[in-house]
Order: sequence, then structure tokens, then C-alpha cells
Amino acid sequence: MNELTPRQIEELSSLLPSDRFSTGQSNRELHIRDISCHIGKLPSAIVWPVSTEEVAGIMKWAYQNDIPVTPWGAGTSTEGNPVPSLGGIVMDLTLMNRILEIRPLDLQADVEPGVLRKELNRQTGVHGLFFPPDPGADATIGGMIANNASGVQTVKYGATKDYVMRLTVVLPNGQVIHTGCLAPKSSSGYDLTRLFVGSEGTLGIVTGATLRLTGIPSHHLAAIVRFPDLESASRAVAVLIAAGVGPAALELLPPGLIRLMNREKDLGLSELPSLFCEFHAISSNALVETADLARELCEDCGATEFVSATEERERKELWRARHEAWETIHRAHPQMDTLIVDAAVPISKYPDMVVFSQQTVDQAGVIGYVFGHAGDGNLHVVLAGDPANPSEWSKLEAVNHTIVEKAVKLGGTCTGEHGVGIGKRKFMQLEHGDSLELMRQIKNLIDPKGLMNPGKIFM
Repeated sequence: MNELTPRQIEELSSLLPSDRFSTGQSNRELHIRDISCHIGKLPSAIVWPVSTEEVAGIMKWAYQNDIPVTPWGAGTSTEGNPVPSLGGIVMDLTLMNRILEIRPLDLQADVEPGVLRKELNRQTGVHGLFFPPDPGADATIGGMIANNASGVQTVKYGATKDYVMRLTVVLPNGQVIHTGCLAPKSSSGYDLTRLFVGSEGTLGIVTGATLRLTGIPSHHLAAIVRFPDLESASRAVAVLIAAGVGPAALELLPPGLIRLMNREKDLGLSELPSLFCEFHAISSNALVETADLARELCEDCGATEFVSATEERERKELWRARHEAWETIHRAHPQMDTLIVDAAVPISKYPDMVVFSQQTVDQAGVIGYVFGHAGDGNLHVVLAGDPANPSEWSKLEAVNHTIVEKAVKLGGTCTGEHGVGIGKRKFMQLEHGDSLELMRQIKNLIDPKGLMNPGKIFM
């Protein structure tokens, strides 16, 4: 699209106070990329609404003027999900950051989309409750809903979609709708709430959500389990899940990544293929029994060491290092960018997937770290290279395609938690086949002009 005309700028700016509207170069440049390698087209304007009514007014105006709108949260996405592909308007929702109500007896909280995950858990924690999805980054709730974010605790608690009960959504033409209800369950009609969760802002903009909460576990235990090779470590994952020990987190880390973590954090960890585990229980006795069973199962799979700790500082340091794995890789390769594989497969296929991915990286001769949320079959391969070097970057793309193709062949997906955005669009036909056309039809029904976050999910 072309730049907004002076008349359009005047009309749009009249919908908001001057301090919440900008056509300034610096503000526009701050909204053309997330933490991925994808760079968007400079938007014509940035708007910061503070209410559903303001969002609806802006959307109605944009629809009448055929202006694309791209929603923006914390900018922590890894696939260019909030990047404006066609310019237009970026709607920054970070000022809609109120926690409207916490209802402890219902295990629910009403929030606006700009609420940060950590702040929500600070306030719900007063009531002994928390919102479990944990993508690592301090993402906004709106961004997590748009992406169906999950993270390290998904194996026990599930993804964002499992905690969204009710939504307020502004459709592309400015119409406001409400989906879902406050009851713990419903069999009433199509599940429109789930339709919008994970839609990446391509169908409308979430301006309010009721979230389900759960109780903070009273006892925690973290463990590091070391293995002679990645294959035996990944094989132990399937065994632990099948045995029903119920880990709250189960992460696979390779020696190379542990080496980087040691160098940066001085953790002193053995640089062997390892599982980082966490278990939650209602008593210390139950926790010890669970850990003992997990130890036996891991040793049967070839584990050479099982080190556990219940001390909070040690646990937090361990998980902070894991959460910062991507940043650690970036800092270790400062002149490079990263391409992230985010495949997920059935648990039984995870060992095959891990070995195949490591072999693919090694054979291609590229820089790559194979790790992931092993407990739910989610495999990350962070590949590092120079996007300005076509030959080098094409090798990374080839590795990415080979691994995703293998995951889909095993019954998996091209993206377990990062969303489609720009980077995974090319895999949608491979994964979904004829059903992709139905997705297009739904998109065209709700957004016939194609103005909502264009260039995402579909090629």
C-alpha cells in the first residue's frame, strides 16, 4: 500500500489524543521487526488505544479506507508474527494493560491484552494462583493468545488455549463480539474462542480475556539427568511420560548449549546430553517418591547421573539459564542471526526426531543447537548464520525444511508454539493439505478485504 494521505492522517489522528498517535520515524522503525530475522515494511502510523471502543473506532475507519492493521504486543515473537508486511497501521496494545478483576473462588482473571504475563502472576500469586503458560519471554497476554503460546510447563499444564474462557474481539469492520462464557464447560455451538486463539491477529483484535487460573504448587523439585548421548536422553522422555510421573517441565539440552550456558552463567554443569526436569507435588514425601521413580526410569535408559535440588535459588537459576538459551546463542554468535526450527512430533517419535535433526545439522556443516520442550514433543533447532550471505543462509533454510518435512511425515507439525507468522507460511500446505483451503475461507469470511495482519499464516 502507499503512505497515508494527509487527509487520512488527519482523520486517523482525530480518533486518539495526540500522545497516542505517531507518524514519527523512530516509532515506526521500532515496530518493523520482532526478535526474529524477519523485517517488515515501515508502517504509516502507530496507534496506542486504551479501550475496546477506541480499537473499534480505529478498525472501522481502517476498514472503510482499506488500510491494513497489524496488532502489536511486546514484540517477542520469533516468526515475524506482529511485523507489518504491508505497512499500514500498527496497533500497539501495550497501554491496554489493566488486570480488571481476579476472582479466586472461580479461579479466573479478567485482563486486557497488554497485561504482561509476569505481572499477572505477581497479582494472582497473592491469592495462591497462577497462569501457567510460560514461553520464557515476558510476553503480553494478548500476544500469547494470538500465538497460542506455551513453553516449558506445557507438558503438565497445557498451552494458552487451555486457559482462555472468554474473549472480547473487535472484528476487521469494527464490530465487537464476545465469545465463550464463565462456566467451566460448555457444549453450546461452535468454539469461537478457540478459533481466535492462535489466529495471530488475522481475524480480529482481542481487547479483553477471561483466563482460567490454577493453584500454585506447594512443593517443587528440579533435577538434571545426564546421559551418554542424545538418543538415550530423548528415549528417556517417552519412558517418563508413559510411566505417568507427571513432570511439570522436561527439557532436553545438548552439550554444546550447556557449554555456552556454563561460559556465560558460570553454572559448572557437566557438558553432557541432559534432561532438565521439574516436578510439582502437594507434599515433600510425594515429591521424593516421584523423583526416586524418575531416577530409576532414567537409569534404565542409560542415565549416568541424576542430580536433584529443592532449594528455590538453585531451581530459579537453572530455569533462568534455560529460558535465556536463545539469547545465549545469539550472544555467542554476535555477527549472526538465527533461524529457529519449532517442530513437534508424537512423544514416541521424539528420539528419532532428535537424532535425525542432529545428523541433519552435522551433515550440512552449519551452526545449530538441537534442544526443546521434550515432554510435549516440541523440538527447537536454533541455526545461526548470516542472512546477508545467500549461500550460507540457504543452507540453514535447507536444514529447516528437511527437519520440518520429517516432523510432518511423523505426524507432527511445523510449529509447536511459535506460530506461523512469516517464517512458517511455506509449510502450511505440506502440513494441512486440503484443510488449508477451509482456513482461507474462514479468513475471507471474517476479513474479506484481507486487512487484518496481512501476510501471516497464508502465502
